[in-house]
Amino acid sequence: MDKQKPFPEHTAAAQKKLPRTVVVLGLVSFFNDFASDIVVPLIPILLASVLAAGPVALGLIEGIADALASLLKLWSGRHSDIMGGRRKKLTLMGYILSNIARPLLGLAVSWPVVLLLRSIDRVGKGIRSAPRDALVVDATPSHMRGYAFGFHRALDNGGAVAGSLAAAAILAWSGLDLIEVILWSAVPGFAAVLLLSMGIKEENQRTIAHEKDATSKAMPPLPPLRWSLLSRPIRRYLLVLTLFTFARASETFILLLGYQLGVGVVELLLIWSAINLAKTMTSTAGGQLTDRYGRGSLILISWVAFAVSFLLFGLVTSGNELWLVSIFYGLFIGMNEGAERALISDYAPPLERGTAFGWYYLAVGLAAIPAGVLFGSLWQLHSASLAFFVAGGFAALAAILLRLYAWPAKNTPSH
Repeated sequence: MDKQKPFPEHTAAAQKKLPRTVVVLGLVSFFNDFASDIVVPLIPILLASVLAAGPVALGLIEGIADALASLLKLWSGRHSDIMGGRRKKLTLMGYILSNIARPLLGLAVSWPVVLLLRSIDRVGKGIRSAPRDALVVDATPSHMRGYAFGFHRALDNGGAVAGSLAAAAILAWSGLDLIEVILWSAVPGFAAVLLLSMGIKEENQRTIAHEKDATSKAMPPLPPLRWSLLSRPIRRYLLVLTLFTFARASETFILLLGYQLGVGVVELLLIWSAINLAKTMTSTAGGQLTDRYGRGSLILISWVAFAVSFLLFGLVTSGNELWLVSIFYGLFIGMNEGAERALISDYAPPLERGTAFGWYYLAVGLAAIPAGVLFGSLWQLHSASLAFFVAGGFAALAAILLRLYAWPAKNTPSH
């Protein structure tokens, strides 16, 4: 177990206060998701109405984009470790890239152009995500990491609520069309980049394990980047998580389902907002619960609820039913968002936090393309119901394997 001196903000008076870095990164995610969720819920509508593309195109776009992001997350996380824990530059670069590419989706003239721009957007996410999550861990005491990630996800989802509500309001009352709304997403995106560049000082993010005094030796070299060198618990968990990713189809399919049921564009944006509001309501509390009671129980509950939700989506036949299932889905998924990342921080050695989060995102990305294409193909060749049923089955199987094969002990973080 690695012992460290207390972080400056870990005094008794500040034990329940989140570090400034976590708060700033949460606000950055709020504004970035404000921008993103003006655009993302409009993508399936753009494809179906303007570009005449179907579920297979949507699955391919989201699968390739997520896979590219996940592959880059391993590189960027590892690179931030190689740089001695200096992670801000990569994080900032990723946010800049996404916020350049995303508004240009409004100018796309075909679905391959959407694929290209969406992929560039997700490349930005791939560059920033692992270093950003490692920044959160670097700044946060071990007993608060579930809370920190839950708080971060609450602001992230809060931005999604604000973005989709803003898009709905603009479309309903301003007279702007779909393309103009997407272009305006550049404004909150710029705010996210500005806040990150000015709000975080790099030198404050280095962990105690990285700091050297006058007599310290140079940091030891990182071990080779090999799957076999990961601990058995994290390998088991990542394998099960990869299976669960086959169930975790893009949430934009929920909006495509509503569109095919005849739900209007503004109401679809409100449903998207409701999903993210539900996540916001439970993510911080879920993070605190996972700090207190362990990671496994919260993840298991969330995965089972995911399976039930997707089975119910397969039975939805009206807009009212879609509202109810979407809110149920959001409430339980939100509980889990801090737990999954906090569990990775429990497994990660202090000098390899970026690498650990990189492996986490890579595991998710390995299944992203086949999962998206499988879901879209089942939808297009058979029915939406079958696609949701199969995804729900994958989630149920992953939940069973989590409990029987990859169950984490009650978290005793030591880093």
